[in-house]
Amino acid sequence: MPQMIFVNLPVTDLARSQAFYEAVGAVNNPAFTDDTAACMVVTEGSIHVMLLTHEKWATFTSKTIPDAHTTAQVLLCVSADSRDEVDGQVDKAVKAGGKADPTPTQDFGFMYGRSYEDPDGHIWEVMWMDPTAIPTGEPAEAAA
Repeated sequence: MPQMIFVNLPVTDLARSQAFYEAVGAVNNPAFTDDTAACMVVTEGSIHVMLLTHEKWATFTSKTIPDAHTTAQVLLCVSADSRDEVDGQVDKAVKAGGKADPTPTQDFGFMYGRSYEDPDGHIWEVMWMDPTAIPTGEPAEAAA
């Protein structure tokens, strides 16, 4: 069985968040959805987002839920098949109530990326890369 990832996100309004993720292309899996959580399938068989009410989240950890509008612990990044798809994903997010470009747009020619915030402030980056045009040589971090 291929490895899957389940990204768990605390949300303040489950219905609003579920509608947002459906608007950007995720599909709800009703088998793992109730009034405390919604399983949103981003990529069938590999990427799932679990939207959890704050009460449900508290059953998994006693750590405080940070306000993602003012703090960041993770930046979630998904790939796209083209530059146009990157822009299209951000456009869908904005139309669904998200905020465009909370992080700077990156355009390196062979790689292009933008980002959006969901209604709870979680940052999603969407990136496209042309693998045939990737510069060769030492990564910048190794050369420093």
